[in-house]
Amino acid sequence: MEQLIKHFDKYLPLTETEKQALVSRLTERKIKRRQFILQEGDTCKHFTYVLEGCFKLYGMDKTGKEHNLLFAAEDEWIADLDSLHKEKPSKLFIEAIEPGTILQVSKGDLWYLYTNYPKFDRNFRVIIEDKFIELQNRLLQTFSSSAHERYAFFLAHYPKLARRLPSTQIASYLGVTPEFLSKIRNERVSQ
Repeated sequence: MEQLIKHFDKYLPLTETEKQALVSRLTERKIKRRQFILQEGDTCKHFTYVLEGCFKLYGMDKTGKEHNLLFAAEDEWIADLDSLHKEKPSKLFIEAIEPGTILQVSKGDLWYLYTNYPKFDRNFRVIIEDKFIELQNRLLQTFSSSAHERYAFFLAHYPKLARRLPSTQIASYLGVTPEFLSKIRNERVSQ
C-alpha cells in the first residue's frame, strides 16, 4: 500500500484520514500470467492499480487478431473506463502479460472517495487526463507516422516496456506484424 500512497504524493498528498479511507476500500489480488482481470462482454467494475507485473488492454477484431491499446506496469492504473462509467459490457480485455499484484477499487468505492474526500476526485482526474493524453499521442502517431517512427517513439517513451515485452505484444501495439517489427529492429541495429 505504501507504493500507492507514494503514487498519490506525486499529485496531491493524502492526509492520514484519506490514506485510511483509501486503504479500507482496496482489494489486493495476485494475478497469474495470462490471467484476465476483464474479458469482453463483462462489465468493468474496478479501477486497477498495478503494484507489480505488466498488463495489456486490448480488443480483438472479427478474425480474432489482438490489437493492444495500452500497457500498464508498476505504478500505473488500468481499466476500461467506458464500461466502468457506463456500466455496460466491455468490448475489451485486460490480461496479465506477467504474474503480478494489483490493487482494485470498485466504482462504488471510488465514487465514495470522490464525494467524501475531494482530493481523490482531483488526483484521479489528473491520472485519467494523463492516460487520455497518452492515448491521444498514440492515435496521432498511428495515422501520422511510419512504423519505423512509431517504434522509435515507443522506445523513447517506454524504454522499460521495450525491454520487457515480447515482440508480439509490441508489434500489436504498433499495428505491425511481428515479422515487420523484426525487420525494423534489424535495420536499426545495422545503422
